[in-house]
This record gives sequence, structure tokens and C-alpha cells, in this order.
Amino acid sequence: MVTEPNVRPPSDWRDLQVGARVVVRRRLRPEEQAEGAPQRWTDVVGVVVALDGAGLDVRPDRRPGLEVVHVAAADVEVVKPVPPRPARRGERH
Repeated sequence: MVTEPNVRPPSDWRDLQVGARVVVRRRLRPEEQAEGAPQRWTDVVGVVVALDGAGLDVRPDRRPGLEVVHVAAADVEVVKPVPPRPARRGERH
């Protein structure tokens, strides 16, 4: 495998800090999968509000009032830090 010289491999999700904005790819539980659908994963984009060896809790972006999503450690496929959401511009005229 060839790697870029200045690219660091992603660290373990357990190294994240509360308050980090992340995208988490998690495995769908059998009861979440649509019958016959090939989809096995779903993504959650948001801010880490808690984490421990059992998993992490993420407050999703874009869904006001949506509860915090708990992702069990066994369901975590990939976690990647993402930059803060862009600042909102003023109203259009």
C-alpha cells in the first residue's frame, strides 16, 4: 500500500474530544433495515456530546429537536472529524 508522506491515518474514534464535529458511519441494526434493501450503513453528522468504551453520543446537525443518537462501539464503522458548519450568511434580497 502506498501512502502520502504527510497524510496521517485516521485515529481511533476513542481519541475524539467531546465537542468535536464528526461524521459517523454506523451499521444499521436488522430492525432498521428495509426488507430487501442493500443498505447496511447510515451516516450521522453532528457534534460528539459523550463517548466512552461503549460507544459515542452525537447531537445531529440539521435536525432541530432530534434526539442525541447513541452509536454503540460495535456498530461504528468509521468516524471522521469534519470542519465546523459554515457561518450562515445574511438574508437574500
